[in-house]
Amino acid sequence: MKIGKVPENVLKRSIIKQIKTKRDEILVGAGVGEDCAVISLADDEVFVMSTDPITGTVHDIGTLSVHVTANDIASAGAQVIGVMLSVLLPEDTTEEDLKSMMAQVESVCAELNIQTIGGHTEITRAVNQPIITVTGVGKVKKDKVITTSGAKAGQDVVISKWIGLEGTSIIAKEKESELIHKFPPSFIETAKGFGQYLSVVPEAATAVKSGVSAMHDVTEGGIYGALWEVAEASGVGLEIDLKKIPVKQETIEICEYYGLNPYALISSGAMLMTADNGYDLVRAIEKTGIKATVIGKVTTGNDRVLINEDEKRFLEPPKSDELYKI
Repeated sequence: MKIGKVPENVLKRSIIKQIKTKRDEILVGAGVGEDCAVISLADDEVFVMSTDPITGTVHDIGTLSVHVTANDIASAGAQVIGVMLSVLLPEDTTEEDLKSMMAQVESVCAELNIQTIGGHTEITRAVNQPIITVTGVGKVKKDKVITTSGAKAGQDVVISKWIGLEGTSIIAKEKESELIHKFPPSFIETAKGFGQYLSVVPEAATAVKSGVSAMHDVTEGGIYGALWEVAEASGVGLEIDLKKIPVKQETIEICEYYGLNPYALISSGAMLMTADNGYDLVRAIEKTGIKATVIGKVTTGNDRVLINEDEKRFLEPPKSDELYKI
């Protein structure tokens, strides 16, 4: 396609026509010439907003873009109702590529009952691969907002599913031609399939009903980064049992192959939570069919300690995600 905004006919048939999920709160949504969305909320509700770009992969970029932003909003205890997309595409992008991205976006929107409410799509020489930035809009009752800074000393630390799911799936797709020389096809297909676990919206909804005090979705920097951020935001310490942190064997083996640390690998699909009784929270989440694990305690002071049998070491501030090493 040519440099500049996508033509109106392309906008209508390959973007707007793909937007099928609608919500009553959206008074004005995506349309030709519409620069703003208009959303109606109740008097006792507040907006929750988040924005994220997808830059680390082009595989399933539409799927990832919506999940990542929906997860952020879910971690605040809110229900995501709409997303706005800023899509920057290189010159060699075809309309079929664009339509495929929008089909991925709409698939996740339909699954989570989210409406695409607007955005911008442009062909530009400024990028050499597609980049989607998503801004999500959610709603929540004023007295039900959950923050990253809500962890309190004495509480249990809980994580849902497994760490490294997103990073493992991305690596398996991007590096399949290399991995096939080391691992059987079934192993690679399993790793690629970890993308099905990326949403933390269901466990967040359960956690809110179960008295969770803090939530933080585990993204760039992996579980090490997420633990640090919760502790730093809350002004607390941590004692985390490294061996209790759940990780898939496929993640371990792929990380070993590339010399990566799975605990610092991008991990959408895992939600980090704190609660007075973590085991009650685990049981509530597992009743919905989602795995959850108590991995440690919130402590007083500022020491963020990782315990591995008789060895103890301290967490450090988040660094560049392991994914970028390859």
